[in-house]
Amino acid sequence: MPHIDNDVKLDFKDVLLRPKRSTLKSRSEVDLTRSFSFRNSKQMYTGIPIIAANMDTVGTFEMAKVLCKFSLFTAVHKHYSLQQWEEFASQNPDCLEHLAASSGTGSSDFKQLEQILETIPQVKYICLDVANGYSEHFVEFVKDVRKRFPEHTIMAGNVVTGEMVEELILSGADIIKVGIGPGKLAHWGPLITSSVQTPMEHFTLVLVAFFLGSVCTTRKKTGVGYPQLSAVMECADAAHGLKGHIISDGGCSCPGDVAKAFGAGADFVMLGGMLAGHSESGGELIEKDGKKYKLFYGMSSDTAMKKYAGGIAEYRASEGKTVEVPFKGDVEHTIRDILGGIRSTCTYVGAAKLKELSRRTTFIRVTQQVNLSFSGVS
Repeated sequence: MPHIDNDVKLDFKDVLLRPKRSTLKSRSEVDLTRSFSFRNSKQMYTGIPIIAANMDTVGTFEMAKVLCKFSLFTAVHKHYSLQQWEEFASQNPDCLEHLAASSGTGSSDFKQLEQILETIPQVKYICLDVANGYSEHFVEFVKDVRKRFPEHTIMAGNVVTGEMVEELILSGADIIKVGIGPGKLAHWGPLITSSVQTPMEHFTLVLVAFFLGSVCTTRKKTGVGYPQLSAVMECADAAHGLKGHIISDGGCSCPGDVAKAFGAGADFVMLGGMLAGHSESGGELIEKDGKKYKLFYGMSSDTAMKKYAGGIAEYRASEGKTVEVPFKGDVEHTIRDILGGIRSTCTYVGAAKLKELSRRTTFIRVTQQVNLSFSGVS
């Protein structure tokens, strides 16, 4: 019989952080560096735990070079060849400790992963990424990868509930990616798609982008999902009970959302849309009416599947969309904005270190985040 869970579940948009008395005099006093020891790999991590998503429009070698300078992490997308990996590794040896090699569950993906990790042993992180982390096949795949690479740190997902977090950790994963369908585009202006033909169509798409804004359409296509804030809080509790870790993957549209994810208990936060549209991002750079845009699309979108699989198989539907994000220039400016926002959050709640943020966090439910008077949306 169908069951309704009447407990309230919340997204980032539903809450704000309550300020608290602070002894900090300046944002510069805040330490955003975290150190972790991973449960299964026994490896150590030190850095600022923000990760560029393993999408081919975000998780690029060019992005990794810049993020490494800030001690941020990059989950490199799985579509680089072994030769491209070798070339990057030879030219950028200092970046390798801040990278994960990504893989799906297919045999060709696993073979490619083996080749990369055998050829470049300095890469110690693996990102196992599927849309539905609840399948038994995926759990068995995680076990197989752990057996093959006992000393590598494994990220695996995506899931949104505590019991599946526990199962994946017990199967060999160290860090669980949390999020199904929460993604938002980090852009509040008009978004353009290639299907726009008339002013009315343009108007409709702008509203959809603002209220639904995402290149992951799983919630819309399948009706499946979980509000991201609640998912992070519940999954963090499950993971930490087993000395595991989680990544909040998706749903962040501004620095405040990243801070909320950390406040909710996330050990890492993975960003896609916020890092899209930059010089270092993948995606085609196009020009319309004198303005520059970059393509950004979900990895289950029609665009991605045509590019890498020859099209959408007849038994499935696209669970992503393609948009044109206004070109933002160098990603360094966006990174500084994100890190500055998180430091400000910490000063507001009295957290001298990022590690202290979740302990200092009290969320308050709200009906409105910001004043929309000059946002261009009525």
